[in-house]
Formats: sequence, C-alpha cells, structure tokens
Amino acid sequence: MIVVTRLNGTRFAVNPDILERIHESPDTHLVTLDGAAYVVRESLAEVVELIANYRAGVLRRAHDLPAVTGYPLSLVRSPDAEEDPHSNHPNGR
Repeated sequence: MIVVTRLNGTRFAVNPDILERIHESPDTHLVTLDGAAYVVRESLAEVVELIANYRAGVLRRAHDLPAVTGYPLSLVRSPDAEEDPHSNHPNGR
C-alpha cells in the first residue's frame, strides 16, 4: 500500500496494484480499475516514486525470505509429476 494525502489533509492508503491511471490536471487524480477516482496533494511524479519504492520494498522482502526446498514454485505441472489425490502437493508429499 502507498500512503497519499487528500486535498483536505487526511491521509489514506491505496493498493497500487488496482490503479489504472494517474493524471494531473492540475490536481493529481488516481483512478482505480473499478473507476473510483481520488484527488491527492502529491504530484504525479511523487505518486510514481511512491509506487516504485513500494514495489522495490516488496522485492527486497521477497529476496530476504529464507529459501524453501522440496516445494518448487510452478504454475504448470511437469508431465512426470506423480499425483496423489490425498495431497495438495503435485509430487504427493
């Protein structure tokens, strides 16, 4: 989440993953995927920087997580994967 400021000075957090666009005219407008719009004090450049810092922080935290072995990440099962109907793990573990 990024924290931004409404024109009245109140602050709120917004999930940058749901932002469709950001534009200045001259106020900065955040428009979400569902069409909600928010006018904020931060400039377009500041909002973009907040989003970049947020994403960099997510990557840093992910990089710092301990490695887990035995459970490979995959969106597609390999053709040679053994299936156990009683297990949630594709290799039956």
